[in-house]
Amino acid sequence: PATAPTKKSLRPRKSAITLTPSAIQHLRTLLAQPSPQLIRVGVKNRGCSGLAYHLEYVDRPGKFDEEVVQDGVKVLIDSKALFSIIGSEMDWVEDRISARFVFRNPNIREQCGCGESFSV
Repeated sequence: PATAPTKKSLRPRKSAITLTPSAIQHLRTLLAQPSPQLIRVGVKNRGCSGLAYHLEYVDRPGKFDEEVVQDGVKVLIDSKALFSIIGSEMDWVEDRISARFVFRNPNIREQCGCGESFSV
């Protein structure tokens, strides 16, 4: 007798980005403002190497935005930036002279000397 085809088990889809505990903590602070909004991560054409990360507050997700939820924190990825960002890690770094989000991106082929812009 013929056996029925078995369903392939679906693996959970990997998130477009992962958030470090430090990034999650800082995002929670930003998102706990009196008028809660969402944070969208994107890229803009600028800098010596072509692209730079861009974060903005938005009221609602764009039609094709990718939602990343980790430990109860939701971040949106601009659909136009997804190819450039996928597989990245978003971190919050504080030192004596600055505090900023830092992206560890495996897709980067080139980065300018100051680290502000990159190309994929």
